[in-house]
Amino acid sequence: MDFSGILRQIIISAPAILIAIVFHELAHGWVAYKLGDNTAKLSGRLTLNPISHIDLFGTIIMPFMLLILTSGQWVFGYAKPVPVNPYNFRNPRAGMALCAAGGPAANLAVAIVCTILIKFILVPFNEFIPEFISYPLNLILKSTIMINIILAAFNLIPIPPLDGGRILMGILPLKYSEFMEKIEPYGSLIVILLIVTGLTRLFVLPLVKFFYLILSLF
Repeated sequence: MDFSGILRQIIISAPAILIAIVFHELAHGWVAYKLGDNTAKLSGRLTLNPISHIDLFGTIIMPFMLLILTSGQWVFGYAKPVPVNPYNFRNPRAGMALCAAGGPAANLAVAIVCTILIKFILVPFNEFIPEFISYPLNLILKSTIMINIILAAFNLIPIPPLDGGRILMGILPLKYSEFMEKIEPYGSLIVILLIVTGLTRLFVLPLVKFFYLILSLF
């Protein structure tokens, strides 16, 4: 096992993961706040402080285990869900759908910003930046783009409690929304099953390619 390679990947991936999950969860809370629900604000979640969003297993243990098990080739994580009270919205169903969309939208926005930083700052001024700064910064920015794109795509899988499922619950006719609400308690198990069987790739990979197509515009 290449421990030096894994350590290098941890150094590159750790800030990228923190950036992705912090902005993802902050966006959920910020959208909810703008729609009239201050639950996230009262819970101290409208902050860029990663400590407020870190989940021991999802943010630290699981990514570290994935780095070890995949020899640094794959890393993924998640944060503590932001508390949202839909009954504080004028339209609870639409409000929850907008809140759910906020997370992936924030990840895509972070990826776009990182793309702009690379293209218009890091590359043009590379010769003026010391290599010991530009090289790791370039790796971290590219890792941040990849992780944000994957996190956005994965969360848009249309199964509750993932964001894609909650978006569907907000826009589908009520009878279909109620059906999805019934399967939500089993949603995590369904997602795990899809991951184990590799079926998530059928949804995630095309969406990842689409997001990279969007990034190419910048």
